[in-house]
Formats: sequence, C-alpha cells, structure tokens
Amino acid sequence: MASLLRNLLARPQALLAPGVYDALSALVAEQAGFEALYLSGASIAYTRLGRSDIGLTTATEVAQTLAHITDRVRLPVIVDGDTGFGNALNVQRTVRDFERAGAAMIQLEDQGFPKRCGHLDGKTVVPAAEMCGKLRAALDARRSSETLILARTDALAIEGLDAALERAERYLECGVDALFVEALRSPEQMRAACDRFAARIPLLANMVEGGKTPVKSVQELGQLGFRIVIFPGGTARAVAHTLQRYYGTLKNDGTTAAMRGEMLDFDGLNGVIGTPQLLAAGKKYE
Repeated sequence: MASLLRNLLARPQALLAPGVYDALSALVAEQAGFEALYLSGASIAYTRLGRSDIGLTTATEVAQTLAHITDRVRLPVIVDGDTGFGNALNVQRTVRDFERAGAAMIQLEDQGFPKRCGHLDGKTVVPAAEMCGKLRAALDARRSSETLILARTDALAIEGLDAALERAERYLECGVDALFVEALRSPEQMRAACDRFAARIPLLANMVEGGKTPVKSVQELGQLGFRIVIFPGGTARAVAHTLQRYYGTLKNDGTTAAMRGEMLDFDGLNGVIGTPQLLAAGKKYE
C-alpha cells in the first residue's frame, strides 16, 4: 500500500483522502471510489471516546483502529500519529506499531503534550531541534523505506508564518516524505507555503469545516500546489448530525418511519458490508 501511495503522489493532480474513523467508514469511502484514506486521530477521539481531540487517545487505540481498517479495505491509509505519543523512543515504537498495522504514511506533529486539535487555540510546540530528532527516529524505525513519514508543524499559531515555514524547512532537511503546515489562515498563507515547498515535496492541505483554514475544493488546492487534500473530521461531523436527527425523531415519534428515506434497511446494510459474500465464503469450510 505504501508503494501505491507513492505512485498516487507522483501524479500531477492532488490526491483527495477523506477522513475515516473505523472499518465501516473506510469501507463506504472505498466503495465511493476514493483512492486513499486519512485516519483522523481527532475522529477516533470523537467516535471511540466521545471526547475532544486534546491528547486523550492512545497509540494502541489508533493502531487497533488502523489494523481493523487495513484488514477490511485495500486502499493506502495516511494515519495521524499525533506527537508520536512521547519522545523519540516512543515515536519509534509508534512507527513500528503503525507500520505493522498497515500504515502507508504516518503523520507526526511538533506540538507539545498534551496536544490538541490543530484548529483549537492554546497549542504549544516543542523546540524545532527536538522535533527533528523525533523525525530522524521515525525514519530510522521504519522496516520499509516505502513507508512514508509526513511532518506537520503547528507553529503558525504560536510563532507566526515565517517561523512555521522555517520549521518545515528543517523537517524537510531531515528527509521526510511530505510536509503539512497546519491551520494556514488565508489564501495568501496557503500560496506562501506552496511557493516555498510545492516544487520540492508533497504538501498536505487540511480542510476543517468551521476551522482556521479557508475550505476549498481539491481542484482549487491542486492548482495552488498542494498534493494531498484531507477532509479529516467531516465524516464524524456528518454522522453526528445524522444521529441527532435519528435519535430526535425516534424519541419524539416512537418510530424510525420518518427517517426511512435517509437509512439503509437490513438488507441494504448487509449488502454494503458484504454479508452474502461472507456467508458464501464460510460455506467452503463446512
């Protein structure tokens, strides 16, 4: 899967990777025709814990979720590794665990701990030298050089755009495979990042509905120079919105009748998840 992701990133057009948070969301995204997926740490916190993205999720929870996804779908997965869940040695364990679970690309960020969503206020960042050490540790820990390492900086909100771009420059020098300057505030800042890096390394654009960065289409972002475009938490937000309507209707009406047009029925869901094929496969062993 990692080599497939490399090939996808070698194309001239930007790669659109929707956010997923479990095997079902990954399966539906695959069936919709996407070519890669983004496993969002924030969405794991939202759906698995019912909590905010403030550093509560563990590396083990992410690795377990990733393993379930890669067991079910045949798409490369970019996985959010947060801060690596500790120091350089923790980063190495995280990389090994995520790679074993099937990650095609592992994202690591330079926030301090506890980290928080890149579009929340109050973030901190570690010194750039410390982050460079963690990135070198990540690169050394890979079992395969095909596994890609994505370096993210959250410094813009704390130190400003110039400092964030300088950090990205240092991370590029470490030998990472892609860069992510989080929470760019304007089209001008997005262009500045692309002008500096787009010709040298794949850049990721993070589209968060209601976040700090202007939300643009993958076509617009590709024209700016971004090579990876993610909509990481939109899936969880859409599901939460639907569940509010579903539970509200069921509580008020005592039935799901009003929601039937927005639901799969029993056979419909079994069709999505492949129940007939699974049962047929089981018969081979009877």
